[in-house]
Amino acid sequence: MELKTDGSSEKKVRVTAILFMGLGHILYFKEYLKGSIYALIELVTLCLIPFWANKIYGLITLGSPHPELPVKQRDNSMFMMIDGILVIAVLLIVIAVYVVSVKGAMAEYKEFCRNGSLNRKKAFISGKAFPIAGLAPALILMLVFVVVPLVFSACVAFTNYASPEHIPPNNLVDWVGFTNFTDMFGGNAAWTGAFGRVAVWTLIWAVLATATCFFGGFVLAAVLNECRIRIKPVFRSIFILPYAVPAIVSMLVWKNLLNGSFGIVNRTLMEIGLINNPIPWLSDAGLCRFICVLVNLWAGFSYFMLLTMGNMTAISSDIYEAAKIDGASPLYMFRKITFPLVLFQTMPLIIMGFTHNINNFGAIYFLTSGLPEAADSAVTSAGSTDILVTWIYNLTMDLQKYNYAAVLAVVIFVVMAPFAILSFRQTKSYKEGEL
Repeated sequence: MELKTDGSSEKKVRVTAILFMGLGHILYFKEYLKGSIYALIELVTLCLIPFWANKIYGLITLGSPHPELPVKQRDNSMFMMIDGILVIAVLLIVIAVYVVSVKGAMAEYKEFCRNGSLNRKKAFISGKAFPIAGLAPALILMLVFVVVPLVFSACVAFTNYASPEHIPPNNLVDWVGFTNFTDMFGGNAAWTGAFGRVAVWTLIWAVLATATCFFGGFVLAAVLNECRIRIKPVFRSIFILPYAVPAIVSMLVWKNLLNGSFGIVNRTLMEIGLINNPIPWLSDAGLCRFICVLVNLWAGFSYFMLLTMGNMTAISSDIYEAAKIDGASPLYMFRKITFPLVLFQTMPLIIMGFTHNINNFGAIYFLTSGLPEAADSAVTSAGSTDILVTWIYNLTMDLQKYNYAAVLAVVIFVVMAPFAILSFRQTKSYKEGEL
């Protein structure tokens, strides 16, 4: 079919490309391979529409009760939800391919209008299709293995998926809207109080854990960088050991050392006469939180020490020489030269450390397991030292309250994702591209 170079055939090309995927490429531009691939995708999609419609209907209803059937043959609401979300993800991919095919046909026609003829020799590698084809597998895998699980977790927050009455496959799960959110944020005193207490401690923990590790590592790095002793590498190796040992091993060792009944710390202090009664390191709420921060400092300062030492060695010695000539003291040079330059380089990693500590499961769970218990622990399973991520674990493993756990997961994502992105974008390292 003939096309006109004055642009009058644009509507015809657009309608043909929209009418059936790849039809415009085949009829007008003689791109038989590309058009056939597009057409095959649409044909497969049309054949699978009844199957996909059934999956989407299952996502809407989450199954129908069939008490007369064996348990294994009944509708499983969670499987139906996952299947429905996957189908929607696949449909989004098909729609994206459809849009790409239409835009591709229009781009071909514009090029035809500019050149006056079809470019038969255009290489695939040099065209726009190559980067799209190269990135497509990674994007599809990210959609299936990252986005779909996140959407599934978010959807659970809008259901009554919880023990004992709504655990598949014996029972069905229903959509309940924002009921779980209202229970967590004001509708239920026990859950609202537990959420407020855990959320506040989570933020305090993240700030203290990040700040202590950074400044602890920074001070040690500055001392090791300035000291003139010959065995400096020995001290550096010793300080790296806490970071080299797996965190779970370190936390379990400290948990035994600080045990109130038979821990070595209490027994040693009592033997040398410093205390008469055991100190409740891990059974008093306030003291236990302090211990969490202290042990995390012991386990995490090495990372920032190594990071800071690397940045210090990158600072030009000419800056310090010029400051000495001007009469600057070592403390002044530390405050005005070393600290600002190191902070400039490490700020993105400090932000990453803060977001990591928000979800630092091991430092809390393996050291305290969320203990000691609080007044509402019997109902909510939230201990005095639990942070949001350990509370999620308790809700899923102990109470099987998957709906409330999903609400907490949504809250963490909604709060932390924008905070991390905006905070990182405000750093000079991001703005100037000097990471």
